[in-house]
Amino acid sequence: MTVEECYIKMGANYQDVIKRLPSVSMIEKFALKFREDTSFQELEKALNDKQVEIAFRAAHTLKGVCMNLGFDHLYKPSFEITESLRAGNLELALQQFDAVKEQYTKTIDALNEFAA
Repeated sequence: MTVEECYIKMGANYQDVIKRLPSVSMIEKFALKFREDTSFQELEKALNDKQVEIAFRAAHTLKGVCMNLGFDHLYKPSFEITESLRAGNLELALQQFDAVKEQYTKTIDALNEFAA
């Protein structure tokens, strides 16, 4: 599997990221490094603990990383949950988390397949 095929499988925007990052090897490096990012786990824990401010920071970080990597499929729900948390709306954020989790899992599964 190529990195482009990995992006297609996860629903990400390869054409966008290739404009920002100068080489395929750099895209591969940073995309695979995403698996080490802890923002998603921090978001999940903070939501479970009802810590809105910590959840906001984690969601905001996740959103930014997704934007930079062209992970549009994960960026969109990350943006939505970030804005809900910015407004202090924990209940809405909890409802939105399922979409974030679904896209995060899809992303990690594709990256793991690519790495294998």
